[in-house]
Amino acid sequence: MHRKRTRFAARVHRVALALERRGIRATYELHDRLLSNRLARRRFAQRPPQLDGKQQALVQALDRDGYAVASWVDFFQDEALWREIEAQGARFRAKTEAALSGEGAEELKRHAGKEFVVRLYSYGVDLGLDDPWFRACLSRRLLDVANAYLRLWSKLEYVDLWYSIPQPADAERRASQRWHRDYNDRHLLKAFLYLADVDEEAGPFQYVPGSQPGGPYASAWRWQPLGITYPPEEELARRIPAEAVKTFTAPKGTLILCNTSGFHRGGFATGKPRLLATCTYSSPASLASLTERSYAFRGDLGQLDPEQRYAVS
Repeated sequence: MHRKRTRFAARVHRVALALERRGIRATYELHDRLLSNRLARRRFAQRPPQLDGKQQALVQALDRDGYAVASWVDFFQDEALWREIEAQGARFRAKTEAALSGEGAEELKRHAGKEFVVRLYSYGVDLGLDDPWFRACLSRRLLDVANAYLRLWSKLEYVDLWYSIPQPADAERRASQRWHRDYNDRHLLKAFLYLADVDEEAGPFQYVPGSQPGGPYASAWRWQPLGITYPPEEELARRIPAEAVKTFTAPKGTLILCNTSGFHRGGFATGKPRLLATCTYSSPASLASLTERSYAFRGDLGQLDPEQRYAVS
């Protein structure tokens, strides 16, 4: 009798989870098509960004491949801002490596299951325009590219710096080191800025061009809210040829923009650490029940233009 009750309870739990997933997916589609994103698209149509040639080239590459690459200094044309971000990364690296080599490693900001990544901020931090990486992410230089690619006014959801700790070469890939799709939105754009040279030993970012919605590999475990985000690696290798994978080994100062609702992985550092700055732009329909903004804006909203205010509020 106990076994029957246990099996019945398990069945009830599976049915409840299935109904919950169905409800969340329906809610997401409603917000994407009719509620949250409708207003964001209208605002974009009323005030489309005026892109220069370099911004247009990035949006065109994103539309075609799901990713785009540029030299930070060449794209931003702001050497002083680069030096500030570079110094910010150097301080973070020095503090992290000092803690890892001595006492204080337990105080580093790491998430359960992803202990191989140390974060400068993680969640619950106040950020303002005095922070150089945050200032760059909120700049119209980057924000306009995100909005133009997503065809709506986007939210700046996440801002951080990451330090990937080298692992044994024969270690098993875990969490984001494995191929996956980000679960929270189909309208996503992530930026990765390499703050140190990244070769094969530093765990380069990898991406499957065309696996974003609308691409030739979009149907492989297609993106959907709460869908299969981590397919078996060996099955993915059978369905997507190795030559279709783009590996971003690149020098310090490389900016990578990517729609991470497509398949990606990275951070499997072995011989040396990977140091980068990252941020995420998403649509207002992003699953609020599963996603939270990583920061609170510390500053005067009146000093921001409408697109920027929308992004941080």
